[in-house]
Amino acid sequence: MHALSPEGPDAPSGLYAALSPATPAPHASPADHAACREAIRAGSRSFHAASLLLPPTVRRAAYGLYAFCRFSDDAVDDAAAHTRAGTVARLEARLARAYAGDPADFPPDRALADIVAAHAIPRALPGALLEGLAWDAQGRRYETLSDLCAYAARVAASVGAMMTLIMGVRDASVLARACDLGVAMQLTNIARDVGEDARAGRLYLPLAWLREAGIDPDAFVAEPGATPALAGLVARLLAVADGLYARSEAGIAALPPACRPAIRAARLIYAEIGREVERGGLDPVRSRARVAGPRKALLLLRAGLPRLARAEPPAPCLRETRFLVEAVPEPGPSWRAAWWDVNGQIVRVLDMIEVLRERESLDRTSLVRDPLAHEAT
Repeated sequence: MHALSPEGPDAPSGLYAALSPATPAPHASPADHAACREAIRAGSRSFHAASLLLPPTVRRAAYGLYAFCRFSDDAVDDAAAHTRAGTVARLEARLARAYAGDPADFPPDRALADIVAAHAIPRALPGALLEGLAWDAQGRRYETLSDLCAYAARVAASVGAMMTLIMGVRDASVLARACDLGVAMQLTNIARDVGEDARAGRLYLPLAWLREAGIDPDAFVAEPGATPALAGLVARLLAVADGLYARSEAGIAALPPACRPAIRAARLIYAEIGREVERGGLDPVRSRARVAGPRKALLLLRAGLPRLARAEPPAPCLRETRFLVEAVPEPGPSWRAAWWDVNGQIVRVLDMIEVLRERESLDRTSLVRDPLAHEAT
């Protein structure tokens, strides 16, 4: 356990004593936060690039959340088929420990325990993620687009909803748009990875679509090939994603101003993956689309430009993601401390101290190794 203690040598003198008993010391250490950040740098260039535009305290929580999600996904993917159900069960036990305030001895678990407590994240949200991973462990396929969106709701929209809470927003209409964005990103990933998934024995394209196009699902997985029929299905899936990206803009506009550029950058970069798939002839079997660094940099700049909000009637929540929105209680008092809330202001000061410690930890790490040496897409 790496929890900071009021009596520990690293505790800021006098500050913890001023906190109320209801404010626990954090479980995650600066080294834990640094480890979460490195996991994201190595595992997701697109998310890491967009996250650099987040305010520092939001960024740190985002790294912790994504590190736990990434670890969980990798744990299921890397497990042998006959052990995957047990892997999911162990992840569920670790999630329970995080919510009980007794996280497992791993950096993402300690970070998650702090995050869910600090931002009042309902357990149903990370629980939905693990349910989606359980579906992966079962090798589940999806008959309809709605079935596929139900999967995307669990493995991606749940993360979007949790990120929205981390940014201090609990409004149902904004959460609905965050879920739209998560589903859109997952559909884009599926379109990009059709060939890679098939070679691994996985198939996410709706089975009804495949049959309509004259493609036998089992035959495709056994021998994936690029055909005009497959290209049509990929284009169809990307069109659905593009509609959801457009819907998500209303939610981005409702986020705190300091957070909008990062989320819009993620939206633009992931949508651009779809454009790269199109430029590649809608052939995700023979190649895997990537957004080049210079193009990604331009999208990051574009994300920071002012954007005129268009008055449009609010879109209804997707049926497949409604359970995530309904899991979040109505908005309560703002998490930001008012000037007269002494304890709240102390918490914010401690938060800034933790950010400085994390930076110092990363600086020491960079002296002995290059953290970008093993970075992958």
